[in-house]
Amino acid sequence: MHTIGAPGTPRNWELYRTAVVDIRFGERTVRIAPRPRGTAGGFFPASDGSGATVHVITAWNPLGRTAPDDANARAQRLLLDEVRRRGLTSWPAVGGDVSGTHREESVAVVGLGDAAARDLGRRFGQDAVFAWTPGAWRVLACGTDAVSVSGWAASVRAPA
Repeated sequence: MHTIGAPGTPRNWELYRTAVVDIRFGERTVRIAPRPRGTAGGFFPASDGSGATVHVITAWNPLGRTAPDDANARAQRLLLDEVRRRGLTSWPAVGGDVSGTHREESVAVVGLGDAAARDLGRRFGQDAVFAWTPGAWRVLACGTDAVSVSGWAASVRAPA
């Protein structure tokens, strides 16, 4: 389902749809970038065939408004505490635009359903969360049922 301009999409929907996410798996960082629907290529962490969804959630810049660094850091710590409290498998992540001019610390988690991921995003004032599966990269609005589905490509990033 492609929902650009559909009722219930957040103001920054197009930015979320084109965002990239870097996830650090141990010593390697993998960038997930949206691609045409039906495309899926590269590393996926749950390669055991389980098809588990990796949700990417942030606590930065609630309500789409730029927050001070200390407020973002405090909110992100609370999100990470909640992820740990729930016993979820997680990895550090950073989401943003492809040029790197806008970046937000995030967390990639396994063990949530879409509704729970949306609820957690909403709890931290977020417009949307990402859902990565072996077959799709989805943007899930936190305040409505809006979803944007695309393909994905994952590539290993050079160490910074």
